[in-house]
Amino acid sequence: MANNILVFIEQRDGKIKKASFEAAKAASDFAAKLGGEIKAVVIGGEVENVAQLGGYGAANVVHIKNSELTKYSSSAYAELLTKEMSDGGFDILFISNTAMGRDLAPRVAVQNNAAAIIDCTAFDYQDGTIVATRPVYAGKALVDVKATTEKKVFTLRPNVFSAGSPSDASATVEVKEVSDVNLKSRVVEEKLSSGKLDVAEADIIVSGGRGMKDAESFKLVEELAGLLGAAVGASRAVVDAGWRPHSEQVGQTGKTVSPSLYVALGISGAIQHLAGMRSSKFIVAVNKDKDAPIFQVADYGIVGDVFDVVPAMIEELKK
Repeated sequence: MANNILVFIEQRDGKIKKASFEAAKAASDFAAKLGGEIKAVVIGGEVENVAQLGGYGAANVVHIKNSELTKYSSSAYAELLTKEMSDGGFDILFISNTAMGRDLAPRVAVQNNAAAIIDCTAFDYQDGTIVATRPVYAGKALVDVKATTEKKVFTLRPNVFSAGSPSDASATVEVKEVSDVNLKSRVVEEKLSSGKLDVAEADIIVSGGRGMKDAESFKLVEELAGLLGAAVGASRAVVDAGWRPHSEQVGQTGKTVSPSLYVALGISGAIQHLAGMRSSKFIVAVNKDKDAPIFQVADYGIVGDVFDVVPAMIEELKK
């Protein structure tokens, strides 16, 4: 089963994350190139609509079930995923490069004596070897990486691999009830901002930087985001100043995003911020400094004061 791929499906509170549908579709497409098949594994308690993974190419799904696994446990998830790889004879594992995926992947890799290639944006198959492409130097360059180990773990950057439109296919779901799980480490409580889109999953993001001047001015960012159906993001300087929560931070020390549209308001474009968003499909930047680094990666740039430009954008969108 060297060319078969096991793909980990992340769930939060019983709901499958969007990035995992992307990973399933990417695994299905790449397995077809390898002449192999894929199997999806979900770990948790009650999980909604597991069978819908069939529409993304995962015809076979195993649901490893235990009510104590509803919330993430690095120790339990790693052990169970390692066992599933071993029992099924899988040499390749795909995981979304989410916060959970980045924590889980190296643990599984160590337990399987496998190479871990993180934050992949493309895959190829050359001379019988998988070649993964990933960004380096804070996103300034791309490098092709080959793993020489028998087993390999890859994490896939969210919003880069398209999930596409699902088919009507329904997966065959095998439920494995487990007990005596290793809960040495586990998430006890999660605090989420209710009603807000997660920047890591959003298709459109409107981010504000130091140029917004203060926390009160972020109402403009929120209003524009609301009109676009977008998530609100922020630069590190804004988060460090206490204007916005860390959950909204985009960049090297925040979240890596790849939305269809990224709107940067009053963000100069420090390399740490660019590392987290430069793979966005379209970037629109508004900054009064015509030499701001953000304009080097922007598809569309507006040189002007955000307090003049953004209200005009809002007014046009309302029309």
